[in-house]
Amino acid sequence: MRPVSYSSGLTVLWPPLMTPPVKIPFFAEACAAGFPSPAQDYVEKELDLNELCIRRRASTFFVRASGSSMQELGLCDGDVMVVDRSEQASHGDIVIAEVGGEFTVKRLQLHPRIALLPMNPAYSVIYPEELQLLGVVTWFFSSTRARRR
Repeated sequence: MRPVSYSSGLTVLWPPLMTPPVKIPFFAEACAAGFPSPAQDYVEKELDLNELCIRRRASTFFVRASGSSMQELGLCDGDVMVVDRSEQASHGDIVIAEVGGEFTVKRLQLHPRIALLPMNPAYSVIYPEELQLLGVVTWFFSSTRARRR
């Protein structure tokens, strides 16, 4: 995978590597995020992250997030996003957009007026005169250990 950096701080990791499937144990029993529940002793199936996150390889790329404008979504500086260029963007989707020659990741608002919404009140809403969408963010990955630092 070769990284390509832009002046806006956006680093695109392209193309997505399609390595042979690596099957990781997937415990079908949900893990309680509230009160603990009894653990199950068995693995129901295996999970391949390529199958889970990439529907269309030819139109998918990875990009690293920069900044804190999407922190209320849980998307933080350094997280890796999976972006599909072939997805039709809908109201409320998280998108990668080009505005004034700069790339940004924001929530797309289509009505009552087209806008790019940050998920952090410290940032302003963007009302673009021209909007070029590069794709829809379908997944993102965060390192919980990096957030401890």
